[in-house]
Amino acid sequence: PRSLLEPPMAFILSAQREPDFLGAAFEHYRAYLAAHAEAFPAGAFALATSDWYFDFRDHRCPHDAWLESLSVNEPASGERNECRATEIRVRLLGAYHDGFIEFRYSRVFRYTMAAPAAERGLGDWLYDEFRVSPDGRVIHEIEWAGFGEGPESRWLIEASDVEFEWIPS
Repeated sequence: PRSLLEPPMAFILSAQREPDFLGAAFEHYRAYLAAHAEAFPAGAFALATSDWYFDFRDHRCPHDAWLESLSVNEPASGERNECRATEIRVRLLGAYHDGFIEFRYSRVFRYTMAAPAAERGLGDWLYDEFRVSPDGRVIHEIEWAGFGEGPESRWLIEASDVEFEWIPS
């Protein structure tokens, strides 16, 4: 199996955002989503195919949002608390500073979070996309803008699905 660190493809991340080809990149991404609709987890598919999620003018869109908090939890069950699962919760201050965006990944199988230069924080949530793994799990790849001190920060989260909530302030 391919490593989570080596995603199988990307459609609309920084490397694909050539100004002359951005429309084509989104068309390829929409075709990918349509071709894999049956395999996609419902929450991720609803976000990826919504008319507002990638619209930078929409206040719910995560582009340019700032990280408020990140929590990684391992709720336990079983006689000795030996049954573990990983959950990730991300809370962002929306780009227009008029609300919060929350992502919840309740059953995480793998994740990587690279922040080569995070002394001043991660900067703006730059771009993200949802893909589906061969096992029918969502792979959410997120790029952070940073502050120019080094390579961009990048997160990859593979989970059973993702929940999204917009919380107006």
